[in-house]
Amino acid sequence: MKLTVFGATGGIGRELVGQALNAGHEVTAVVRDPARLAVSGDRLEVVRSGLTDPEELRSAVRGRDAVLSGLGARSRKDAGVAARLTRTVLAAMEAEGVRRLLVVSAAPVGPAPAQDGPLDRGVRHLVSAVLRDVYADLREMEAELARSGTDWTSVRPPRLQDKPLTGRYRTVVGGFPPRGRFIARADVAHAMLSMIDARETLKQGVGVAY
Repeated sequence: MKLTVFGATGGIGRELVGQALNAGHEVTAVVRDPARLAVSGDRLEVVRSGLTDPEELRSAVRGRDAVLSGLGARSRKDAGVAARLTRTVLAAMEAEGVRRLLVVSAAPVGPAPAQDGPLDRGVRHLVSAVLRDVYADLREMEAELARSGTDWTSVRPPRLQDKPLTGRYRTVVGGFPPRGRFIARADVAHAMLSMIDARETLKQGVGVAY
């Protein structure tokens, strides 16, 4: 497949690029600073962009089978970046007639599992309060997806870890795995790539966790 990855220098973005190349896909990585992309390959094209102009991005998404985005706030002070940058990506995709889009959101944006106990509910409530602005940004991003004409999927992980790929995790379409507290960035990327052709995930949030 021909894939475009936004946010390719982030933790999940780098994994998306590397795993996609290893799987034999052609990848266009859109980055602000190419020097920060520590991935290379014969099937990799690197495009530099500040992600402010949809017209500038049209060539990066033209003719692609899917677009994957790891764009999002890296800290609370960056809140607002996910919705803003995703609007630019959506505008470029819709101008080129590219439909498939997968993005990274977060577990608290979606519904909590009914099976969770007091500990998990308490942790979820605390994290949601501390990162209120970040999650508000992600909710607005998901609202932008819902208003778009794309076949989107929002992947919602819990606390992220820098650990090796396992390929073993749980997913729930429209919900979240009970007592799912952690997942490696590598496995989030793996899940996103595996969902590209999964029709049951179209226009859905998907919880993913160990």
